[in-house]
Amino acid sequence: MSFFSESKGTASRLTGSFQNSNPKEETIKERKAKSGSGIRGYDVVKTNYTSLPVEIPEDFLQPLENPEENITVQRIEFEKTVLSEYRGAYAVVLDGVLSREECGELIRLVEMSKGGHGNLSGGGGDGDGGENENENELKAPENNGWTPAMVNAGVGYEFLSTEYRNSDRIIWDEKEVVSRLWKRVLQGKGIKEDIGVLEGKRWEGLASLRLRSGERWVSTEQGMNERMRFLRYGAGQYFREHVDGAYGKPDGSECSFFTIHLYLNDSAQELEKDPNTPKFPKDSEMLRGGATTFHSRDMKERLDVDPKVGRVLIFQHRRLLHSGDDVVSGIKYTMRSDLMFRFEDGLEGKDDVVFG
Repeated sequence: MSFFSESKGTASRLTGSFQNSNPKEETIKERKAKSGSGIRGYDVVKTNYTSLPVEIPEDFLQPLENPEENITVQRIEFEKTVLSEYRGAYAVVLDGVLSREECGELIRLVEMSKGGHGNLSGGGGDGDGGENENENELKAPENNGWTPAMVNAGVGYEFLSTEYRNSDRIIWDEKEVVSRLWKRVLQGKGIKEDIGVLEGKRWEGLASLRLRSGERWVSTEQGMNERMRFLRYGAGQYFREHVDGAYGKPDGSECSFFTIHLYLNDSAQELEKDPNTPKFPKDSEMLRGGATTFHSRDMKERLDVDPKVGRVLIFQHRRLLHSGDDVVSGIKYTMRSDLMFRFEDGLEGKDDVVFG
């Protein structure tokens, strides 16, 4: 059973208002031309995200005893799909990385980082720079700490643009959870070998400037950026098409080259791929829609990776045009971060690679 679905040309889809049934649908450039370049017309605000301390259970997200029985790995071979223009680009789907119970616990913990579930120890602002940002008021947060996701406008600045990005978000900087997550991901067969070290012609196209021929980048000990962006999408919400940018340290010693998505709940369309699963009724509260969709540059073809509890999607930043498709019903929970690499200057041994 395939983990993704493809559509070509004018194929009909059950993914809400954002469909490719019109061959003249606006491209990114056309949309920007209409709305104006840059961030003119938007209120740019200074942001500073902080979190409350959260006690992480010792047994939470520990390595699996038999990962080969739990985690399946399937690479997306773009050249064999309707998106053959992305030939050679790296993307991989891992299923079974987290259990349903672990995903639910992760949502609870991130909400606690904003004061949800009675975690009112003080000291965690909502990041909006408002007058209450530094006040340790012992009161439960609205919406368990979820606030509208904003768009980056430079280091420490963001703006709200719901026509482009419409969802709620919690940002959580938590090294221990990130470290455990990465160790679990590395239990997937072949992941260490695939992206533990980036060097040689295989990866020259991964970045336009940073990964030149002869350079060698190795996975950091932590693996992932400690900043986790948890996203919650309700009916009618989305993240329009874009290409992810790299995150790097100012001194150039570390840089990200890949995006990692963790899906925290199931979608109806994913479960219904199993012929033994009955169709969910239209009025069900089950999530429908919300795929991570890779698009052709002309926006006429697409490949969907549908949400599935415990599923991880890893893909390179560069070249891959993608979106968070409209949620038709239910709620979608996901977490996004970056995979971090450090530049190796040649003084260290070839075998000096840390996998966490």
